[in-house]
Amino acid sequence: MPKVIVIAGPTASGKSALAIDVARILNSAVLNCDSMQIYKNIPIISAAPSYEDKKLIEHKLYEIYECSKRGNVVEWLNLCVAEIQKLWADNKIPVVVGGTGMYIDALINGITPIPEIPTDIRTEIQQRLECCGLEFLYNFVRQNDATIAQKLSPNDKTRIVRAAEILLYTGKKVSEWYKIPLIKKLPEAEFLVIKILPDINVIEQRCRDRLDKMVELGALKEIEYLAQQKISESLPAMKALGVPELMRFIKGECSLEEALSEAKLHTRQYAKRQRTWLKNKLPANIVFNNVYTGQSEYISEIKQALLP
Repeated sequence: MPKVIVIAGPTASGKSALAIDVARILNSAVLNCDSMQIYKNIPIISAAPSYEDKKLIEHKLYEIYECSKRGNVVEWLNLCVAEIQKLWADNKIPVVVGGTGMYIDALINGITPIPEIPTDIRTEIQQRLECCGLEFLYNFVRQNDATIAQKLSPNDKTRIVRAAEILLYTGKKVSEWYKIPLIKKLPEAEFLVIKILPDINVIEQRCRDRLDKMVELGALKEIEYLAQQKISESLPAMKALGVPELMRFIKGECSLEEALSEAKLHTRQYAKRQRTWLKNKLPANIVFNNVYTGQSEYISEIKQALLP
């Protein structure tokens, strides 16, 4: 069976560095599995690979969309599968890395056969959201699919919008779609799943340090660019960690210190949710409990796991 290496971990766990080192040893490529690193013009705030990283090894599916586009898991999965198959054709083992649970789960376990939602339906739901509010959309979902509504927080805008889009376009309950068996895009693949799960206190400190470093490297210029583009705040790129908070500073609504404090809080909360999902929902072949900083034993264990 052809192999795929999946390296997952919360933000600031060193997973990208590990992916680069593994891909170099295998003479392969690193494939992105992060829902924010797919966007152009925000490489600092999204922690996308640097120019130096890209010189070390080939990176794919990074910075492929304009920030004005709404990326989605189905589109990403189709692109990822195509890149994996190209590497297989060259007798190479793909190295997929990221921390977006929905993307990782879709790659390994498959996706529901929900059809792609057309742009006009997305636009209509967005107009309803802007005109009538989130509570209106939530009630629309609840009236048409009480089962799925019970599983949604009334404040979870992303999932409420998604449910409303599916209901409006397909006329079928979301809960009914989820009863249909998942479709695996790579049923022939043998996944070697590697998790990095450092102590949450270590991750939190690294998140704080990294946000300060991002500002030093020019993250505010990226936020200024987004502000100039007048991109809708409902789009995914505008919700990247640090973007909403630093945007408030750019607009003069708070101090930089206040913006960074909020961004650090939200980043820590996100990293905690990531770690919980990875710990409880993602079975793995190998689990490392410390941040990757170049430990040779990590590489040795991975190489051992790849042996026939």
